[in-house]
Amino acid sequence: MKLAPAAAMPLPPTLKPLAQEIHYIAEQRSPGVFLGYQARWVTDRSKVKICEKSRRIGLSWAEAEDAVECAASASGMDVWYIGYTKDMAIEFILDCAQWAQQMQGFVTDIEAGEELFIDGSERQSILKFSITFASGFRITALSSTPRNLRGKQGRVIIDEAAFHTDLAGLLKAALALLIWGGEVRIISTHFGDENEFNKLVQGVRAGRLPYSLHRVTFDEALADGLYKRICMRLKMIWTAEDEVKWAAEIRAQYGDDAEEELDCVPKHGSGAFLARELIERCMRKDWPVLRDHRKPEFTYAPESARKGEILDWCEEFVRPELERVRALRDVTSFLGGDFGRIRDLSAFLPLIQFRNLRKRVPFIIELRGMPFQQQRQILWYVIDGLPRFGGAALDSNGLGMQIGEETAQRYGVTRILQIRASPQWYLANLPPYKAAFEDDMIELPMDADVLADHRVPRVIKGIPQIPDVRTVDADKLKRHGDTFIAGALAWHASRELLGGTVYEYQGVPPKGVSWDGPRQDHDEDHELGARRGAW
Repeated sequence: MKLAPAAAMPLPPTLKPLAQEIHYIAEQRSPGVFLGYQARWVTDRSKVKICEKSRRIGLSWAEAEDAVECAASASGMDVWYIGYTKDMAIEFILDCAQWAQQMQGFVTDIEAGEELFIDGSERQSILKFSITFASGFRITALSSTPRNLRGKQGRVIIDEAAFHTDLAGLLKAALALLIWGGEVRIISTHFGDENEFNKLVQGVRAGRLPYSLHRVTFDEALADGLYKRICMRLKMIWTAEDEVKWAAEIRAQYGDDAEEELDCVPKHGSGAFLARELIERCMRKDWPVLRDHRKPEFTYAPESARKGEILDWCEEFVRPELERVRALRDVTSFLGGDFGRIRDLSAFLPLIQFRNLRKRVPFIIELRGMPFQQQRQILWYVIDGLPRFGGAALDSNGLGMQIGEETAQRYGVTRILQIRASPQWYLANLPPYKAAFEDDMIELPMDADVLADHRVPRVIKGIPQIPDVRTVDADKLKRHGDTFIAGALAWHASRELLGGTVYEYQGVPPKGVSWDGPRQDHDEDHELGARRGAW
């Protein structure tokens, strides 16, 4: 079936919605046309990009504009759109036609029909809708059978990917186009946590797949002006009160499905973040967890006494573990630190990386009731004793802010990451830590409390988080996932700081004093350090 060329007659009324916004477009994009999340999507030039999104926020409409830009350009390429229904294909082609008209894209033909091809000994046909441009390239909407991409080249758009019957096969066919310079765009709301689309998203978050990932919830779309744009189209007056009421009505319409349909939370996506079996598989015997619990009166002991006691403790318990680590060859070390004072404990977790990129936690330090000065003293003792120290990530929310800042001042702000964790940080950085367990790339000390800490994180509204609940250790003392947080921070440091240059050095001891252990730069009291043999 042939339709009249777009340049020969006005577009029918079905192609005229959204004209108010598109009126502002002439020969190039106008920033005012796109909402923030639409602009971020179309300006992302990654070869493969993915968006998990809320329903009906206009992302496919923005993708249609980018498709026209691509196909209408003399240096562009063919664009292949794959939706899971015929209506989606028609709607996308009509959106493209409208964009082309407003952008003077020089459409030469709009066509609907069937394309015949040979599949083995069978003659098969593909239902397609396409727009051909003067550039020689075209935008074609195909059905969602993977074989439809056979022999094709260009950009592939997979819309509502979670709802395709064979997404894995479709992705396999689409990604093959990258070999000769093609591109892949994957857009979808969620359809269950076991769906291939969700597995794809989690693979990107875990760092296994080098693709660009976007996430747009209903609330984020509202914050970027979605309801204001709807009011403009419908010639309504926008008010904040009306927006709140409208948003509540939309959520009520979706009922129990609102989280999945609007908030990018796949159903059944709740529960423990790490399975017990996964954690236990990565645990090793005979690696210690060094614990120290101080009584309240220790805080107000004379400073020299506190320093001396803690240095003795470090020399007795920490130094042998550091010497064992320093005996390893060709390793780089990192560290994660989570700070507590009264209710929660502090946890320092060194992470040793080998040449094959496997990582080992040779020991963990847990501190309770420890004054802040002595927490810093122990932290610096460990850092000074680690071989080829690459850097650390320290929890710098609340209690940890001062120690994080002082440690960055001492070792350099490029090597000490001061992390103020938020749900967005958890969403971006906890999946790679989980992937380390899934891929058997990390080893931890075998310890019941460490295991319990790693079972604390839960997936809440699609985001792994540390809930405001506390577990109890063997001594009936409360914990809050402290070693999990320290481990996730150490893993983050190893990923963020890996590309930096690592220098190993030993400080020169004061004249007449031998140095036979980890460098202990107790700036406030060199004499005490000399007495303990650290300087």
